[in-house]
Amino acid sequence: MNRFENWFCASSVWRYITREHLLPWIVAGSELGDHVLEVGAGFGAATEELRRRSARVASLEYDHHSAARLAAKWQDRGSAVLQGDAAALPFASKTFSAAVAILVLHHLRTRDMQDCAFAEIFRVLRPSGVFLAFEIQDRWLQRIGHIGSTFTPVAPAGANARLTAAGFSRVRVDFRGAAFRMRALRG
Repeated sequence: MNRFENWFCASSVWRYITREHLLPWIVAGSELGDHVLEVGAGFGAATEELRRRSARVASLEYDHHSAARLAAKWQDRGSAVLQGDAAALPFASKTFSAAVAILVLHHLRTRDMQDCAFAEIFRVLRPSGVFLAFEIQDRWLQRIGHIGSTFTPVAPAGANARLTAAGFSRVRVDFRGAAFRMRALRG
């Protein structure tokens, strides 16, 4: 992530937007269950709210420093924080009741890595588990905001085929402005 993204994603404004607007919309109509995987936890904008909605949350973050900061914050609060890669999840198969990824997938370097992440998330979900993701569309403003950062947008039109290829069913894509959410079930 570039300096702007790091600043904004660590801000109280982003935590507020995530807690009050994004997360309620992302999880609407879905049961998270008792064990949630937070993919790409970043600075933890969604972590606390996910903990309110589920008995256990495992937060995965690729960046070592961000994972260490988040782990220090949550170490005595019953949440597991791990440094790891969404395309090679360090969890046993069928561990989680839900997986949530907020603005993570476009930071994977290639479509192949995104497809690996979809397959890995499918693998670690229990039967009937739900995968929920929030992403931004490929527009000029989003490209400007990602100068100096990885930006491999997920095309919403291709989400159904890609998630189905990973094994998911009942894929749904909903739009809100320049953003969209994906919902898919492990059958």
